[in-house]
Amino acid sequence: MTVSPEAKSGETDFFARFPSVLRVGQLSGYYRFMEKNRLEAFSDGVIAIIITIMVLELKVPTHDGWEGLRPVLPVLCSYVLSFIYVGIYWNNHHHLFQITKSVSGGILWANLHLLFWLSLFPFTTAWMGENHLAKLPTAVYGFVLLMAALAYYILQNRIIAQEGRDSHLAKAVGVDWKGKLSPVFYLLAIPLAFVNPLISSGLYIVVALIWLVPDPRIERELVKEE
Repeated sequence: MTVSPEAKSGETDFFARFPSVLRVGQLSGYYRFMEKNRLEAFSDGVIAIIITIMVLELKVPTHDGWEGLRPVLPVLCSYVLSFIYVGIYWNNHHHLFQITKSVSGGILWANLHLLFWLSLFPFTTAWMGENHLAKLPTAVYGFVLLMAALAYYILQNRIIAQEGRDSHLAKAVGVDWKGKLSPVFYLLAIPLAFVNPLISSGLYIVVALIWLVPDPRIERELVKEE
């Protein structure tokens, strides 16, 4: 079946008018489209709910003095740490999809895999805080952090596999020493939690501080793309 020049022209005009619509395949003469902004909006909503659930786990002190804060202080500290982690993932997720050009089914599932582990943050945060950094809750908290880091790594590499090793994302990621170092810290922290939970908590804080340092790699690639 031949396609008329008018049809081709109309298709070109469509993509010119709607650049956010991504062509990801062709089936029986029809194009399938997947909008990247829907994935981003859904992820932002899930992350916002995760933060909301965590803050709702905070109990109001029964006294108006400093003594009233003492019982809830462990939960508050664990909330602050988890909030920082969720913020780091949201920030990196935002930059990741800023430079991503197309979205496939595999990327959608990899993104859901990441959101699944992030959604366990409120549970592990409350468990660790309520039990004052007990051994098992602290180890489980580290396990969830480890799985979230691996899920983000899978998502990142799934995008690179789709867009190619010469893509802007692949160039921006480079050696990715942060991404490789973080799981090592988590793997150390999990067994150490059964020795001394404070050591494990210190390792979790170190990883969070490492990722708090601004990372300009993707911004540099976006500037080059312009």
